[in-house]
Amino acid sequence: MPGTGHMADPRAVATALTRDYIFPNDQRPTLLWYHDHRMDFTAPAIWRGLVGLYIVRDDAEEALGLPAGPREVPLMIADRAFAADGTLAYPSLDPTLRHRSGVTEPYLAGVLGDVILVNGAPWPVHEVDTARHRLRLLNGSNARHYELEAVCEDGRRLELVQIGADQGLLAAPVTHRTLPMAPAERYDVVIDFTDVPVGTLVRVRNRLGTGRTRDVLAFRIARRATTDDSRVPSALATDLPTWSRQEAVRVRDFAFRAGRMDDDRHGWLVGGRAFDPARADVTVGLGDVEVWRLIADVHHPIHLHLVGFRVLSRGGRPPLPHDAGLKDTVSLRPGESAEIITRFDGYRGRYLFHCHNAEHEDMAMMANFEVV
Repeated sequence: MPGTGHMADPRAVATALTRDYIFPNDQRPTLLWYHDHRMDFTAPAIWRGLVGLYIVRDDAEEALGLPAGPREVPLMIADRAFAADGTLAYPSLDPTLRHRSGVTEPYLAGVLGDVILVNGAPWPVHEVDTARHRLRLLNGSNARHYELEAVCEDGRRLELVQIGADQGLLAAPVTHRTLPMAPAERYDVVIDFTDVPVGTLVRVRNRLGTGRTRDVLAFRIARRATTDDSRVPSALATDLPTWSRQEAVRVRDFAFRAGRMDDDRHGWLVGGRAFDPARADVTVGLGDVEVWRLIADVHHPIHLHLVGFRVLSRGGRPPLPHDAGLKDTVSLRPGESAEIITRFDGYRGRYLFHCHNAEHEDMAMMANFEVV
């Protein structure tokens, strides 16, 4: 692809047929996901389903008494579009995904589908009993944002009790009536069906959707629970990092905005620059604490590889309730700025940070940071 895809990276390791990746999972317990990350063609790969999720656990979390077994439900939410013959429809400039990356003009801001899939099924209905359930939520969409609510047939909204974020348990639960989710964000929530009558349909809706995209999934209360010894403790995790501004060795500013790439095509840029795989845009020391100030022109979910971070502020004001905990993706709304703080621990090497609107990512909204 002119602009990014044909750039040479002198440090790239080429393999003929296969490559082994080892993930030690030496981290806090949480719901993680993975997807194909072929440069310039990440978005169509995600759209076609080259994604997965898994759960990392530890003994401390298991001892909390949270809902478990069939009452712990991983849910990957993703929108898709289908052609008349049932095949996936995606507006690639090159349907072979070999030569020219990108999407047709109407989709430069991101590709949205008109069918909401949950774990691959359109608008599913899941049967539950009258007990607490733990929902492990992932927004696996390319570009669609959600604002989720759980509504009973009588119009009553059930509480969504957040117990975890992208990188594991919170220090204490946070209760929401609605929960915004940007692409790549994960939320760990408990919903209590104890007082919902058997036979009721509880609909999970997207307040940002219209028409068919307003509905996401539903829970049918199928039976009374015989027992429910689960609980949501008032204290959840004691291992969250306590980094402070005073510890930060530097503050950096990054603007995520539309612009022109080297070949004069429309792109999405970090700091006014298109991605170059051979360029280290940021160099940090192993163990350094830094504050990054991020600013967006339109919606951009900003994702860091390697590290989790805490949200310090939004627009100079305190973070929002759903910003709690340790995250790896922060959703910036149009014209919004946010400050995040992290320590670059664990491994030396070169890593990405990028917008997780997958079409923006493929159109150069990525940058490298190197830990030395």
